[in-house]
Amino acid sequence: MADSTAYADCQLYFGDIHNHCNLSYGVGGLDEALHNARLQLDFTSVTLHGHWDDMPQDDPRLGYLVDYHRQGFERARAGWAGYFAATEAANRPGEFVTFPSFEWHSMRYGDHCILFRDIATREIFHVAHIEDLRQRLRQHPQPSLLIPHHIGYLQGFRGINWAHYTTELSPVVEIMSFHGASEDSDAEPAYLHAMGPRDQRSTVQFGLAQGHIFGFVGSSDHHSAHPGSYGYGQVAVWAKALTRAAIWEALQNRRCYAITGDRIQLAFSLNDQPMGSVIPFAPEVQIAVAVEGASTLDYIEVLYKNRVIHRASPCLDGEIEGGIKLRLEMGWGELETLTDWDVDLRVNGGDLLGVEPHLRGHDIGIPVIDSVTPCVFSHLDYAGGDRVHLRTQTPRNATVRSAATQAITLTVQADANTAIQARINGQEIILPISELREGARSFYTSGFVSPSFVFHRAVPENEYRHSFAITHQSEGEERDWYYVRARQRNGQWAWASPIWVEGA
Repeated sequence: MADSTAYADCQLYFGDIHNHCNLSYGVGGLDEALHNARLQLDFTSVTLHGHWDDMPQDDPRLGYLVDYHRQGFERARAGWAGYFAATEAANRPGEFVTFPSFEWHSMRYGDHCILFRDIATREIFHVAHIEDLRQRLRQHPQPSLLIPHHIGYLQGFRGINWAHYTTELSPVVEIMSFHGASEDSDAEPAYLHAMGPRDQRSTVQFGLAQGHIFGFVGSSDHHSAHPGSYGYGQVAVWAKALTRAAIWEALQNRRCYAITGDRIQLAFSLNDQPMGSVIPFAPEVQIAVAVEGASTLDYIEVLYKNRVIHRASPCLDGEIEGGIKLRLEMGWGELETLTDWDVDLRVNGGDLLGVEPHLRGHDIGIPVIDSVTPCVFSHLDYAGGDRVHLRTQTPRNATVRSAATQAITLTVQADANTAIQARINGQEIILPISELREGARSFYTSGFVSPSFVFHRAVPENEYRHSFAITHQSEGEERDWYYVRARQRNGQWAWASPIWVEGA
């Protein structure tokens, strides 16, 4: 999809390298987490909570928090060997790739995830200082990455400490998770967790302005055995193969970017070099950007030294010819119980080119989730052809601003005669694409405030795909940096890792 040769020998793969299950503190088993990961990811790491040396213990109100974490750390140590064996057994090069990892908490330095390339350790490092942690990793027999997590919190309150950051073991930084986006203090989505708001001095843009070189990743940090839970954060890599070594090489070289949920395909190059590159000084640079969204693109922005220098939006006047994105979303309802969904979709008079699931795991905070509630409730059957079958489950939306819906997007080669034939929980529906081009169609499973579903407006190719090239004059005195971000009208984002240009 790129307009240059920067990614000619690479493919896009999507993953989540930081999420949790009941092996530390969370719910759902590792086998459930791996099942859910395979539904919509190419690679994953299910993360164990490992250690927190400076956990606050002088406030009696936080006694529950201390016990909660200590019990999770004990479970992680007890299950460590079995976790490694199961992670290794799930690894299938070319099909689905797994990595082992654990999380290291710190009030002073901020939280970090330690990701290992291979299975070669039998211990969680119990150290207090980040330099001691780096030294242990330098001495480790297998390569590792030390990835700062939820960096936007105030320094000293588990936000990043840029004074102690080094790119040596941390080529990438987590810009997005369920905590929110940490691009800057105004970024979407906002920080709403009980841990507090963002501080600008803990953000990505502040770190870039300090001269640090790092790429961007997203991770869900989901705690209910559902890697890649929709809207919480994922990472996309431009890698040469779906193997541990190839994905690792892409992360090390920052050839990666963060997304919130939709599989936004993003290629960004500068002087024909891919994202993550550091290139020699050039007084003038050629910037190429190509984006394919899963829904209507709102805008694409090029930033230079944290300032927007170019904004582009696609044409929104398309015909029913070529590719169409069609999304079905289901959930809602007033009942507190879970709703089971059985969905069968078929394309009539067109070709089904691809299927993208947007599946969420249950959040621990909703009333129906406890330690015995099954975390596997989605099954997707699609192996090509013109038909897809999905079984899943939804609770009610917890608030009017927090979604618990499930969705699936079909890419269809269509014309004015194409229609979608659906059977959803027994209801038979046929909808012409021409009708859905005019707007969404919604349906209820029974009466008022019963669970419902909607076929969103069909989105033509000219709305979800856009590319452009611009020329920019570099200031040239010091090292410059550029990056790209893209936003869809449905609120889903992508942030490309920067490209740096050395100073004159």
